[in-house]
Amino acid sequence: MPIPIEWDLTGKTAIVTADRRGWTPYLVSALAEAGADIAVAGADGSDAAEAAEAAREHGRTVLIIETDVTRSEEVEAAVERTARELGSVDILVNNARLEFGKPFAEVSEDEWRTVMDFNVMSMFHWCQSAGRRMLSQGGGRIINLSSGLAVRGLWNSVAACAAQGAIHQLTAALALEWAHDNVRVNGIGAGWFSTDRPTEEDQKELLVRYLPLRRKGHPEDLSGLLIYLASDACDFVTGQTVFIDGGALAHA
Repeated sequence: MPIPIEWDLTGKTAIVTADRRGWTPYLVSALAEAGADIAVAGADGSDAAEAAEAAREHGRTVLIIETDVTRSEEVEAAVERTARELGSVDILVNNARLEFGKPFAEVSEDEWRTVMDFNVMSMFHWCQSAGRRMLSQGGGRIINLSSGLAVRGLWNSVAACAAQGAIHQLTAALALEWAHDNVRVNGIGAGWFSTDRPTEEDQKELLVRYLPLRRKGHPEDLSGLLIYLASDACDFVTGQTVFIDGGALAHA
């Protein structure tokens, strides 16, 4: 993807949190292609190693930091290591997400807490730790990945919807709090996505037929917006969550 000069991330350092969905390599590849050095933070078994390799293919400096994204001391250590070894923390991409579906009456307290810890508490820790660094160095960019469930309900998904709604409000409120400090906080709300490439067979799927653009999204569909929100060009945009969903919300 050609990178407009005003979106150039050369000299910037990004932290991207990893999970097991397989999206992280595509997000990291886009940031690295735009010029950023990368720290990938995630638990053992996440897609952090694949993401790091994607960044190296673009000739960027990469750190893999094994991190429990829900534990404040590990998050703080990861931010400190990134700043120490890569020189700064300019961009934070909160990508890690736990997907969960179950009838609400059957959701246990432990399951609810797990969903909230991984999806919301982790963003609290990362935004706070990386944000303090950004405040001290004069600015930065935070991009929180959420989903359309932030603004719409879905059966069997009360816990997931509640978590995504919290992320939506965290993004808006934090953007206001740090607006005068040159820290821009925005979100990307993804629709139904798959790491598989669309095929003609997919067109028969009921969900695909429901989507106005007649396909599921691919993580690469997030690349352009991700780079824009991470760049200096994004100076008059904050507190926004932009939904990339093939028209699903407009259709609803």
